Amino acid sequence: MPRTVWLLVAARAINRLGAFSLSFLTVLISADFGASATTAGLLSAAFGLATIPSRIAGGRLSTRLGRRRTIVLGLTGCAVAQLGIAAARSPAAVAVFVILLGLAFELYEPPSQALIADAVGPAERVRAYSLLNAALAAGGTGAGLIAAALGRWDLRWLFVVDALTCLLCALTLRLALPADHTGRRAGRGGEPNKAARPWRDRRQWAVFTAGTLFALVSMQIMMGLPLALARLGLQPADAGLLFTASTVTIVAAQPAVRLRRVAALSDSAALALGYTLLATGLAGYAMASALPALVTATAVWSLGDVLVLGRVFGIVADLAPRGGADSYLAAYGVSWGIATVAAPVTTTQLLEHAGVHALWAGSAALCLALAAAQLLVVEPLISPTRRPRPWLTRAA
Repeated sequence: MPRTVWLLVAARAINRLGAFSLSFLTVLISADFGASATTAGLLSAAFGLATIPSRIAGGRLSTRLGRRRTIVLGLTGCAVAQLGIAAARSPAAVAVFVILLGLAFELYEPPSQALIADAVGPAERVRAYSLLNAALAAGGTGAGLIAAALGRWDLRWLFVVDALTCLLCALTLRLALPADHTGRRAGRGGEPNKAARPWRDRRQWAVFTAGTLFALVSMQIMMGLPLALARLGLQPADAGLLFTASTVTIVAAQPAVRLRRVAALSDSAALALGYTLLATGLAGYAMASALPALVTATAVWSLGDVLVLGRVFGIVADLAPRGGADSYLAAYGVSWGIATVAAPVTTTQLLEHAGVHALWAGSAALCLALAAAQLLVVEPLISPTRRPRPWLTRAA
């Protein structure tokens, strides 16, 4: 892996290590300001909505200002907003800084993902994006431990420490990443780049639609697991153990990404296999009632997560015209903003009206539908027009 990739992976792990404050946002609003659960939930939803234009702006700023500048701007903006939340003395002030945090939160993603796409050849993208996913998972585990320690002291310090990790990453990447080139990026031979219009590309729409449903399933797992455990008579805190099992699986599975049989799979075959593993793990959730069975099911769906996230960003980057990876990756990332807003509604409604088993069985069925759609609908649509990207390949 090139130095740029390892730098972004390390910085993402450090940043994720401090990104534990959002889980305690509603608790801070309720405990410190006496706000109702409804008000706290609305503020959290406002944050989720703000991340959608943030992702789009990240792609546009990356093209116009440069990738390094956009990354530094996004991380610095997050730090300022989190310090504002920590210092706020009224619900109105918290609301302003929560929305500002959402608007800055996703600026980092499109330029960092595009830098990885340009730094490695198509054959190495799967490994590179898998490493980024593993860094996020590993950082998340450490984040939970730090949160458990600081949260007992004062919830506001969670946001202060999170802000400091953002500033540390911003400074590190500002000094270490390659300098931005002014003007529009040129293609091979100095030719100007074609305009990137992802929302007018039906191939992108196909990948985006599937990605939104995948993100919805992922967010339903994150939000629904503690609630589902409580309904099964288990401790909601056991969800932390299951998420740790997921992290361990994701990190341990990284060498498997390079196995010959796995690497030889086409992108669509790998995605279909990933969706199938997700469906199998979620079906295990639907049938399990004891913690050991839940841990096994978690490991299975986590393997599917490795396959999907390792491949999908490379597909999106490959669909983009020269110099347009930032815009395409930004457009694809909107799927996670939509899922963040929708998942609390779908998860709670399914649990309330259909029960735990229906939540997981329905999610498993959706994953199987995604596997079939990838092979029968998405792949025929994108394959005829996908072209090798030799300018993304590193010189031997």
